[in-house]
Amino acid sequence: MKLLSVIVPCYNEEENVRDFYVELFKNDTFFREKEIGVELLYIDDGSRDRTVEEVKKLRSEDERVHLLSFSRNFGKEAAIYAGLQKAKGDLVVLMDADLQDPPSMLPEMYSYIEEGYDSVATRRVTRKGEPVVRSFFARMFYRLMNRISKTEIVDGARDYRLMTRQVVDAILAMTEYNRFTKGIFGWVGYRTKWLEYENVERRKGETKWSFWKLFLYSLEGIIAFSTAPLTIAALMGALFCLLAFVMIVVIIVRTLMFGDPTSGWPSLVCIILLVSGVQLFCLGILGQYLSKTYMEVKKRPIYLVEEEF
Repeated sequence: MKLLSVIVPCYNEEENVRDFYVELFKNDTFFREKEIGVELLYIDDGSRDRTVEEVKKLRSEDERVHLLSFSRNFGKEAAIYAGLQKAKGDLVVLMDADLQDPPSMLPEMYSYIEEGYDSVATRRVTRKGEPVVRSFFARMFYRLMNRISKTEIVDGARDYRLMTRQVVDAILAMTEYNRFTKGIFGWVGYRTKWLEYENVERRKGETKWSFWKLFLYSLEGIIAFSTAPLTIAALMGALFCLLAFVMIVVIIVRTLMFGDPTSGWPSLVCIILLVSGVQLFCLGILGQYLSKTYMEVKKRPIYLVEEEF
């Protein structure tokens, strides 16, 4: 009998814990027919509500339910990594607790694993119910990433993904502290089947991803899987050096030919502000890469466990 590990990162999802359990095990007939055992791993990311208590209730009813609770909030990336580490299954699937990742897709996903695919990933073809501004910037992010990075990230890609043990072990081999799972999935490669589905709105509760958090997360992805910003900073430096040289020549020629009339100070101030802004921008890019390197060399644990069963 094969074992399927279902990893569910949770942060303040007390309203969805039981609903997710019920929806997942509507596939019980399928699991029995395919002789698939299931372990359900709830990864509590330092929730402040009753998420842990709700998981414990489920555990008292079904021993297939397990919990890994963090000592504080370490973020979804840490929760995903922890789940992959603890998963014992021959197959592993990542899903959100809010039911935006429909468990009803599992039979179809498994059929492609039987065909020989190493992983089956999902992507949304619509963003119905999502703010227009957020949708626009999300699409721009995917376009930018695929232009500046060698790692392909599919537009609308979700973390909802069914993987073989080989793929999971490859992901776990990447022990970096600053994690961007969507990029890691693309970097490890393997034969992947993409399934498309329309956006499903969360059943209960509110999203934990604000626009600002998504913006910071996108920066994490760009820095983790592209060095293009460093190249841009270098090119901007070279460009301004060239412009400075040209202006020196222009000033010398103008002075020799027409004397040195006093120029207006507003244009001088604007030039100083522009150049200073570019310098600070380039220093900011370097600072981001340096800060990520700093966090990596400290070798801090990605997460700390408070409770596990």
